[in-house]
Amino acid sequence: MLKRILTSAAVLALFALPLAAQAAAPKPPAGDEMTMTGQVIDVNCNTAMGVSGPSHKQCAEACANKGVALAILASDGTIYMPVSSKPGDPQNPRLLPFTEGKVKVTGTHRLNHGLHTIEIKTIEAAT
Repeated sequence: MLKRILTSAAVLALFALPLAAQAAAPKPPAGDEMTMTGQVIDVNCNTAMGVSGPSHKQCAEACANKGVALAILASDGTIYMPVSSKPGDPQNPRLLPFTEGKVKVTGTHRLNHGLHTIEIKTIEAAT
């Protein structure tokens, strides 16, 4: 009798584990659709050395090609990191043609753990 109870409990526990794992998975914040205009920056040089603008374009492109993150600096000083909901989908290639230039971006904005992100839907040069 005891053996049957222990076996049943073990089987139930095995079936319950995947359900418990699903319930514990964190959900990302929903986010808000937004359109913004800003400057594509090299995060490292901009935040560590205060360097940006047309005279920094070649350096920023070289850094971006080596994996340094590009981001968008809004006119209010907020830096938006581009992200993707697809794993392994780097965003530098989308921003590289606009390095140190102004862009108009539409996408989903999220504020998570103090970091502003934008999942870009459309991007174009801005005047």
